[in-house]
Amino acid sequence: MLRKRVEEALEKVRPSLQADGGDVQLVEVGADGVVKVKLTGACGGCPMSQMTLKMGIEKILKLNVPDVSRVESV
Repeated sequence: MLRKRVEEALEKVRPSLQADGGDVQLVEVGADGVVKVKLTGACGGCPMSQMTLKMGIEKILKLNVPDVSRVESV
């Protein structure tokens, strides 16, 4: 259930990432609310990827899925 809600929230972020040649792949959703994602494409090697992760992806996920405690890149 939590994983499905996280996937739905990621769909809101995905178009912005894809517009810049990148994407995000959901790796794991822990019972503790920690979401692990993999940034791919242009996002994978971008120097701004940590800002994208925290200020973009994590912000949207927490807004849409309050059970998310943090987002980590793997």
